Formats: sequence, C-alpha cells, structure tokens
Amino acid sequence: ITPRFLAIVALVLLLAAGGCNEPYSAGKDLQVTNEVNVFQFQVSDMKNYGETLSFTWTNSSRTNAVVNQLSTISGGDATLVLKDASGNTVYSRSLKQNGQFTTLAVTAGPWTVQILMNKVSGSVLLRAEPN
Repeated sequence: ITPRFLAIVALVLLLAAGGCNEPYSAGKDLQVTNEVNVFQFQVSDMKNYGETLSFTWTNSSRTNAVVNQLSTISGGDATLVLKDASGNTVYSRSLKQNGQFTTLAVTAGPWTVQILMNKVSGSVLLRAEPN
C-alpha cells in the first residue's frame, strides 16, 4: 500500500463523512493495478469530483502502448495523460472517448500516468499495456 493510495482512501472517507457544502463524491470501488507492463484504474459513482491523480508505472517495452478506455462520464471532464520514461507526452485523451487507442513511440522505463478530473460524475475505467 502506497502513501498515495492511503491519501485517496482518507479523502474518500472524509467526503463520505459529509465535510463539504457542495455535494460531491470521490466515488466507490476504487481499484488500481500498477504492475510492470500493466496499469489499470477504475472507480465508480463519482459525483462532481475534481482531482489530479499521478502514478509511476513501469513499461519495459520499447514499442508503443495500447490504452483501453471504457468510462461512463455524465458530467465534468476527465483526461488521461501518459508520459514515457524520457518525460515526453505520448498520449493525452479525454476519458469520455471510449475505445482502444495507441500511444506515440515510447521510451521504456518508468512512465508517469496522470488522471485529471474536473467535476466528474460517473465511472472511469482504463487500462494501459505494451502493444
């Protein structure tokens, strides 16, 4: 369990306690799989949620990566940004767009995965792995 994961859990618990005036929720059933060559993120039932989440993911492949997006976002905006080991942005797409997509050519090693959410309502599911 990483400190980032514990922070997310603490935020979810704080929001569930009703510590805010504008109704929003970080969602439920948060699951993150962050293994060499496999990154998957999913959360359901978000309401007006805004946060930028950042993860380091190891991609050992020197080819491009495949990203599968299957989200149901009824409000707000969410974007997935992937940066390869050289810090180059190799992928940036709205999570409202569902389907299978590929990144640009990449540098293997530790990647940065960013999920930018602004007043998102709905569910997010994404998966990235080498092509």
